[in-house]
Amino acid sequence: MSEEIITISLEYAGIRLDKFLCEKFADYSRSYLQNLIKQGSIVVNKKIVKASYILHLNDLISLEIAAPLDLVCLPEKIHLDIIYEDSDIVVVNKAIGMVVHPAPGHNSGTLVNALLAHCNDLSGINGVLRPGIVHRIDKDTSGLLLVAKNDLAHQGIAKEIKDRKMHKVYYAICEGVFTNSHGEINLPIGRDKNDRLKMSVNSENSKEAISSFQVLKQYSTFALVEIVIQTGRTHQIRVHLSYIGHPLVGDTRYGSKMADKLKISGQMLHAGQLTICHPISKSEMHFIALINPTFVKILKKLEKIELAHYLASGYSIYNFASQEKQKTIEKLRIARIDFLIFNNFDDFGPCFAHLKSEPYLIIIAENDKQLL
Repeated sequence: MSEEIITISLEYAGIRLDKFLCEKFADYSRSYLQNLIKQGSIVVNKKIVKASYILHLNDLISLEIAAPLDLVCLPEKIHLDIIYEDSDIVVVNKAIGMVVHPAPGHNSGTLVNALLAHCNDLSGINGVLRPGIVHRIDKDTSGLLLVAKNDLAHQGIAKEIKDRKMHKVYYAICEGVFTNSHGEINLPIGRDKNDRLKMSVNSENSKEAISSFQVLKQYSTFALVEIVIQTGRTHQIRVHLSYIGHPLVGDTRYGSKMADKLKISGQMLHAGQLTICHPISKSEMHFIALINPTFVKILKKLEKIELAHYLASGYSIYNFASQEKQKTIEKLRIARIDFLIFNNFDDFGPCFAHLKSEPYLIIIAENDKQLL
């Protein structure tokens, strides 16, 4: 155990106690620290306070918490969606909500716990709590993660990341209407100076960050977007998309306004495609992870909201079998009829291949029905 007394400086006056502690003790989860506050293991001015307590200049925080080194990472039999595995690497399709490696407050149920039960040979370069972990994705981001099974593979993957040779494609549901259907965001990212738990676009203590986006489908209040990142900064996609006015659906930390309406917690972001040069054999490899069920559920829920909006505006819905798709679309275009297609994922790439469904829907303005 470690005991510490902290005097609050002007820099931290005015922020919540739990937010300050999360910044001060980055190895611990927020829920873990909040529980310590609730238990009275963390007090302010010798008094038990709530996690939401607003700190004042010269407040004295007394705390006693377990040192990170006390943590032990144990194997746990947890289902893993293994996309590929050989003697050097494992490619996993990480589930939404799964933490990558243990930290105080998350010492079990992590991807590393599951990996240790699955195989004994993981790289030790990142220590006992992060064996095999070369890169990470956020807890609420699903999709592909590359794991090293030995130190030589770990070094090869790390170099590939450093040299920007690893190609990663993400899919996101974003809020708002995009002005441009595609573009590049080249803006540096660093720790937010007003909220140390967040990252932001800024010029102080920041690093280069580059993201490219392509709008796959634009709706009236949201969009399905494909993102390719050249760099791998913390929260990069979430920060960049929020900065240009299109926060990820569900990402309340970076400005999502649709989370409460949809009753979701966590950003709609999926690491769908990964292309690497194998660290040992040097052969090029490409991996695909299908869009997860939660992402699909939210996307379809948003489509239903969109359909209701058009119906209320006097549009009509027509059902068509998939084999009629191209013929019908061509007919509409020749007649110069404005239309939108729903329940159709054929053109969004291999990560959506499992979502082909019949019939697909086309909506058309009421005054154009006779032209169909």
